[in-house]
Amino acid sequence: MKAVHFGAGNIGRGFVGLLLHEAGYEVVFADVNAELIDALAASDHYTVHEVGVGARDQVVTGYRAINSQADAAALLDELSSADVATTAVGPTILRFIAPHLVIALRERPADAPPLVIMACENAINATNLLRDEIAALSSPEEWPELEARAVFANTAVDRIVPGQAADAGLDVTVETFFEWAIERPPFGNAAPDIPGAHFVDDLAPYIERKLFTVNTGHAATAYFGATAGHSRISDALGDPAVAEAVERALEETSALIVAKHDFTAEEQDAYRATILERFRNPELPDTVERVGRQPLRKLSRHERFIGPAAELAELGRPVPGLLAAVGAALRFDVAADPESVELQALLSSREPEVFVHDVTGIEPGHPLEPGLVSVVAAAKGGA
Repeated sequence: MKAVHFGAGNIGRGFVGLLLHEAGYEVVFADVNAELIDALAASDHYTVHEVGVGARDQVVTGYRAINSQADAAALLDELSSADVATTAVGPTILRFIAPHLVIALRERPADAPPLVIMACENAINATNLLRDEIAALSSPEEWPELEARAVFANTAVDRIVPGQAADAGLDVTVETFFEWAIERPPFGNAAPDIPGAHFVDDLAPYIERKLFTVNTGHAATAYFGATAGHSRISDALGDPAVAEAVERALEETSALIVAKHDFTAEEQDAYRATILERFRNPELPDTVERVGRQPLRKLSRHERFIGPAAELAELGRPVPGLLAAVGAALRFDVAADPESVELQALLSSREPEVFVHDVTGIEPGHPLEPGLVSVVAAAKGGA
């Protein structure tokens, strides 16, 4: 069995690539980072170091590496005989993966097993986004034939992979906890054998639970922590004021999750407690600067703050905790992060109502709009 994995970064090597390797797949990493690909090609192994309860080291061997930008022909050759194609590149990069996959599907023999395509990203239904990018590169007449040569399955992924030490090389440090949920229906009765993953009939609850608990909580910790002057995530949650602010935001998202999905309040409370305990792990050298980067994306319409806050507002429920998290995000000012720089420029140059509409995507008249406008005005006043 062979898997081509797009994205040879820390998540690719320390999570998705590792689980595929442990499932018995021959893993081919594809990336545009020439230095990283050259390093992988020159080495016959790397080690994933776990930290936390039950931690162990896992050595990954038998992989190959391809520069997808410089050697598209070699990548196409690998895709032609692959069973699985996965990604961990970021949702905005999926459109650059699509051209490789559309060519691979065109050249895939009609009698070959379908290529399983799974985008393992921090986004709702990321595989659908990738599928739509692939479909856009084909004609309406061609697309049904190409679609029949693939299985598109959405996934929900969760593992904290912090920034790595400068001398780590190819090795990756990760937490012991991980979850890879994959929707079962697209496979019928022929789901791939990936022991580290679990297949579910309805993925939506798992995606939203993860996005609105893990991602919301992680980013909220970063922004509240940065405002309080902390540099590490674990130290930020050791601050009672930060911990209380994060908990308030997650109590609101938990209420939404329980209202929408088949999770009991007790189940969600336990899940939330587990997530916060993971963030408190002092062995994970994660920083508020790394976790908080790209604030514009994290403040967009369907992301971790605005998405749940908008739904709760539509239900008539107050969201002071999430609005406070948005306010903390607006104060995230890191010169090394381009989105942070752009955020501060937009905040200083636009009126609150315009900023809310342009950055968060909340339309005029939406019940969340007044609260957001107030938060933005306060951030402008404190700038």
